[in-house]
Amino acid sequence: MATTNKNNRNSIYANLLMAGLLSATLYGCGSQATDATASAAANVPELPITTLDTTSAFTTSEYATIVEGKVNVDVRPQVDGYLDKIYIEEGSFVKAGQPLFKINDQPYTEQLNKDIANLHAMQSAVTSAELEVEKIKPLVANKVVADMQLKTAIAALQTAKANVEQSKAAIAASQINVGFTLVKAPVSGYIGRIPKRIGNLVGKTDTAPLTTLSDISEVYAYFSMSENDFMDFSRGNSGATLQQQLQHLLPVHLVLANGDEFNQKGRIEMVDGQFNKNTGAISLRATFPNPAAILRSGNTGKVKMTRLHNGILLVPQAATLEMQDKVFVYQVGDSNIVKRQIIDIAGSNGSNFIVKNGLKRGDKIVTAGIETLAEGSPIAPIQEKQQDTVHTSAKGK
Repeated sequence: MATTNKNNRNSIYANLLMAGLLSATLYGCGSQATDATASAAANVPELPITTLDTTSAFTTSEYATIVEGKVNVDVRPQVDGYLDKIYIEEGSFVKAGQPLFKINDQPYTEQLNKDIANLHAMQSAVTSAELEVEKIKPLVANKVVADMQLKTAIAALQTAKANVEQSKAAIAASQINVGFTLVKAPVSGYIGRIPKRIGNLVGKTDTAPLTTLSDISEVYAYFSMSENDFMDFSRGNSGATLQQQLQHLLPVHLVLANGDEFNQKGRIEMVDGQFNKNTGAISLRATFPNPAAILRSGNTGKVKMTRLHNGILLVPQAATLEMQDKVFVYQVGDSNIVKRQIIDIAGSNGSNFIVKNGLKRGDKIVTAGIETLAEGSPIAPIQEKQQDTVHTSAKGK
């Protein structure tokens, strides 16, 4: 009997020991599972995201330009001769019609006098032919001479009159040549260099002009735009015709070679009719008023164009990565899983890119901390405030 009780006690002790060991084992497994779950949750990064919405923004693009005066005239002699007088100084302002140079006119004056004397002789010949006709008319009427003599006299009279007209034309040509010896300003403007000096022989075949005259009351800034830029430039402009579209464009600015901005605003007034086949670019012309004559022909700089874009998407530049000439963002999808999304950039505004393709309104993207993200990674999103409409100007392409 004593032996039986002893065996029962040993059995109870064994069962209690096994239960303790099992409980300890189960507790350890549960603790490890909890730690693993907590560790996984801790590895999901909390990152800011934003929901994209359409907005408005200004962009600015700059294009290299060369400035030209409204009118640039090469002043050239129309007759040959020695330069007698120079009435103006280099760089001076002249008005249209003002004398600039005087070419020796003696040969042309003598030719004019000769032509005038020849005219007088031809007029005398006309008078003589008229008398001859008047003398023959009654003789023909009385059948004293043949009718053929009258016809011959009338033909001689007509020839004499023609010679008079020819002499008058010669006088007019000589007067023009005499007038050409005084070279006048064709337009108002500023005188350029004067390479010739008094006593130099000048002529119509000279390669270099007497001087260059520039009207710079307004200046033209010519610049070129690529085909892609021109397509973007043309898209969305209001107006049924090109001229109407140009009238609705915002004024443009001119950045000078020293980096200063010209104090007058300009307008785009001309677009070339075709693209350059060699460069694939098209030329445009902006006109700037130049009341203080600060700009001169040959100035260089950049035309700065500002455009307003409506209904666009902006993404922060910090939210983008560039790889192999492609720009992409991390878009947040279902279950807060991110994926790479390639986007096309149409320009920039401040610290934001203007998205041309790749995203749409309502899409969510990660705005910071994307350097360590990988495709398909989960995140814990922190929603940022939605973007407001932007009205600040920023440098573009």
